[in-house]
Amino acid sequence: MSHPSLSPTADAPRTGPAARMWPSLAMAWPALAVYILVRATGVIVFLLWADRYHRDGWELLGTRMDGGQYLKIMIEGYPGPETVFHNGMAFFPLFPALGRAADWLLPFPTSTCAILVSWAGALAAAWGIYAVGAHVRDRRTGVLLAALWGLLPHAIIESMAYTEAIFTAFVAWALYAVLRERWIMAGALTLLAGLTRPTALAVIPVVGLAALITVVKGRDRSWRPWAAMVLAPLGWLGYILWVAQRTGRLDGYFYIQGEGWGSRYDGGVNMVRKVSEFLKYEARNLDYYLVLFVLVAALVLLAISVIDRQPWQLVVYSALMLVITLGGENYYNAKARFLLPAFALLLPVATSLARTKTATMVIIMATLAAASAYCGVYLVLIWQWSP
Repeated sequence: MSHPSLSPTADAPRTGPAARMWPSLAMAWPALAVYILVRATGVIVFLLWADRYHRDGWELLGTRMDGGQYLKIMIEGYPGPETVFHNGMAFFPLFPALGRAADWLLPFPTSTCAILVSWAGALAAAWGIYAVGAHVRDRRTGVLLAALWGLLPHAIIESMAYTEAIFTAFVAWALYAVLRERWIMAGALTLLAGLTRPTALAVIPVVGLAALITVVKGRDRSWRPWAAMVLAPLGWLGYILWVAQRTGRLDGYFYIQGEGWGSRYDGGVNMVRKVSEFLKYEARNLDYYLVLFVLVAALVLLAISVIDRQPWQLVVYSALMLVITLGGENYYNAKARFLLPAFALLLPVATSLARTKTATMVIIMATLAAASAYCGVYLVLIWQWSP
């Protein structure tokens, strides 16, 4: 059931985003405070352990693996189309553009500016996740949903110069807008998500279908749902076409992904083969088991979400995120990270925790915080490949 303060009435006048922002923030502050607490704990533990290993933890947050690729784009721009292998055009443009803007405005190194952009995105994401949880269930569930997102095994990524944080922010608020039938907001945010990560393909159909259903059922006869249907795919499609123009081939982006990065879609054949190898050979890396745990948990939580009759918009988005993630041919080690934006899968867990006693809930959350901090240290300091 929707929280009373978040539920629109049929005769309520339309108000602008600015007028709605401050009351929403006043309701969301506990979620933001808890999220900051859990992520600050994870980052501090990581920095202390990095110092113990005589490593520059702050530099790792800004330049580790994909962070280094984005940093290169921020400083040098996109490379020419003459080289396919490890071509930076595989990385969508909004995050490096925001990092470059922050670098121009702030007196910090470019890598630090990239981290700060990610942190700002993480806070916006936690706020949006809270809003979705409070709208679908209640305020307590919303707070816990935001906190759980910050306590995932790969939550350290939310504090690094990666795109998952700002992408989740755009998606969370876009889905909230869809649930509230605020179509211009939904379309615009989905456009921005499409400029951030290729997995915007999971949210674009949800926005388009929801707007179309609204038109067909006659709930909104204005131009707004139509505008959402037009806006939603423009960011993703625009970047794909730009890469096509730069490379001189219509499938330029997918060619770079496949030939340069070994990233193709095979429907999950490679993933099944990878998991089956665990039964044949001794897997000595914790990351393999972390990823397998997250993938299995995600499938179980998706089934529970269906049984709990979660809003279809959230279920379809979560399902599409799983289809895209599980079906990718390469980068098994990064599949748990790819699922970070699938926050709606955590809603059954948050709902159950919201019904427990406060003391029990605190113990569970503290345990998850310790586990998340441990995983963060391992993934960035010990694991050699992309987390």
